[in-house]
Amino acid sequence: MTTPFRIPTWARPALLALGLAVAFMPAAGIAQPAIKPTASPDAARIVAIVNGEVIAQGDVDNRRRLFALSAGMGAAPEVLSRLTGQVTNQLVDERLKLREMQRRQVVVPDVAIAEAIRNLENRNGMPEGAMRKRLGADGVAMRTLIDQIRVQIGWGQVLRLAMGTQLTVSEADLVQRENSIKALVGQMEFRIGEILVAYPSPEKTEDARRFAETIIQQLRAGAPFPVVAAQFSQSQSALQGGDAGWVQGIELDPAVLRVAGEMPEGAVSNPIPVPGGLSIVTLRGKRQIGRDQATMMTLRQVFYKFATPLLQENPTDAQRQLIERARQIGTNAKSCSDMEAAAKAAGDEKGGDPGEVRLEGVQVPALRQLMGSQPVGKGTQPLIADDGVAVMMICSREVKTLELPNRRELADRILGERAELAARQMIRDLQRRAVIEYRN
Repeated sequence: MTTPFRIPTWARPALLALGLAVAFMPAAGIAQPAIKPTASPDAARIVAIVNGEVIAQGDVDNRRRLFALSAGMGAAPEVLSRLTGQVTNQLVDERLKLREMQRRQVVVPDVAIAEAIRNLENRNGMPEGAMRKRLGADGVAMRTLIDQIRVQIGWGQVLRLAMGTQLTVSEADLVQRENSIKALVGQMEFRIGEILVAYPSPEKTEDARRFAETIIQQLRAGAPFPVVAAQFSQSQSALQGGDAGWVQGIELDPAVLRVAGEMPEGAVSNPIPVPGGLSIVTLRGKRQIGRDQATMMTLRQVFYKFATPLLQENPTDAQRQLIERARQIGTNAKSCSDMEAAAKAAGDEKGGDPGEVRLEGVQVPALRQLMGSQPVGKGTQPLIADDGVAVMMICSREVKTLELPNRRELADRILGERAELAARQMIRDLQRRAVIEYRN
């Protein structure tokens, strides 16, 4: 039997039909040399009070160390000290988000958090349970990671509830965006990574600047941009590791556009003042609008959902049977018509067709490599996630010169912009209505 290709839940092929998705904290950089824990003599000291809820020095210490561990930073006191102000602000915002989750009765089940931690361990080649031991050895309470993941997942659900009908991109929306891009053909667009360091009030500006300079120092020393963005960016693109995708000049703040137009690919900018905070950007690419070449594919996929989450070392008999069924389909299917019939038999009314897929837009490197190298007309080996198993067949693959992004990309851009706006407005409203007291 061919060894199955294991892929995290958030990257399973069914997500190629992408809507507004919540990603978990990236784990690159977790497997760094251990940070020696040092007990804080004043862990119980109150740092801030948010609507009557206390944030203690111990909470700040744990979050600082989690960030330092994730980014591969040292734990020297002067380094951790520069993180204090922004870590405190982040914890304040998380308390506000948690209160809004409670008000809207958004409950993040423990199984979702456990699944996120398993994904984190899998992506780092760690056995189940190793994350708790690793964090404990580095002086970080496991509750710190659990609380952060809980808010990340729950806040995404709050945004979806708050956006309501804005989650639907209409035909008129797409036509308007297509027309605006057509008017820009030949101009430059940019692939941007971004970290937004926000500050809740003008008196917090200097704290934000010191923190931004610390981030930039670590990024230029080799800290993974997606890890840092996921930990501390207050833009919604943090859910994608800071990846803002391809954006036109008119979509960028003028100050960011000036920097992006001058910086070389791979560089990390100095702090850029933008409304509400400081932006740190990295340039991942630039190209002329309407002159882009891309590898476009059509495919069919069959997905079988597990009744219970998969335990990698101890799959159930039912899970083994579904994996074997997927393997047989991948082996026996002779055409995309066969795959489509199998998908419909598995309950997918669309016959496993996610529409035309742009290879370069597939975010998960291992999946992108598989889709780029898989022979056309041949089924893959089973693609196993925690919640199910899939098999895929590439129906066509060709390089095209694209005059415009496809409609799925346009819809994703529109949804991303709406989510960003909704998130900023909501957090500003929560801050304005809250009773927040900082203690020095």
